Amino acid sequence: MYTIGIDEVGRATSKRRASPSSHIIGIDEVGRGALAGPVVVAAVALPKGFSPRRNNMPPLKDSKQLSHSQRTKWLNYVKSDPHVFYASARVYQGKIDKKNISRAANIAASKALQRLLDQSPVKKFSVILDGSLYLYDANHKKLSSRTIIRGDERFISIKLASIVAKITRDEYMTRLHKKYPEYEFGRHKGYGTKLHKSMIKKYGVRDTHRLTFIKN
Repeated sequence: MYTIGIDEVGRATSKRRASPSSHIIGIDEVGRGALAGPVVVAAVALPKGFSPRRNNMPPLKDSKQLSHSQRTKWLNYVKSDPHVFYASARVYQGKIDKKNISRAANIAASKALQRLLDQSPVKKFSVILDGSLYLYDANHKKLSSRTIIRGDERFISIKLASIVAKITRDEYMTRLHKKYPEYEFGRHKGYGTKLHKSMIKKYGVRDTHRLTFIKN
């Protein structure tokens, strides 16, 4: 049995009405290589030509290149800017084991995109996805979209999406730590660190682990 979870980071409908200009929707994922927990994908929509305010803000980079405090500042910015719309989706370990991680990430990409479109006034848009992500839903195949290698190094919307996805997943894994404190999920966030592997060896596998990843 598997579960698909959709995690709404912010309600786009609470912001001011979007302008009629076209939007760029950037999509990125976090958790592809973890041994436990979901893969999380976020979608962020920006007006075409939009540039975020930089005053008193850290450099805008892919989430992996930022500290937790820097990521938090950018997430707060995304939440507060009325021109930015965003949503995220999670696909859990059972689906990852059944479908494989690539398909699971692509399913989450389509879920995040649809969530954003359903809850925001964004109508005219194009989609850019980072790395190896593609839109899974058949209804999305006709959309204007392209996958860009290292897009998280080049495009503002993808950089912001990576930050939203990273914080969303980290917060989930921190909550999971309270359920399984012996695994120290709050520290390694489910990735295959030496600590995590030693905890698996000591305590065994839980329902939050990706069985196909551990077997390999």
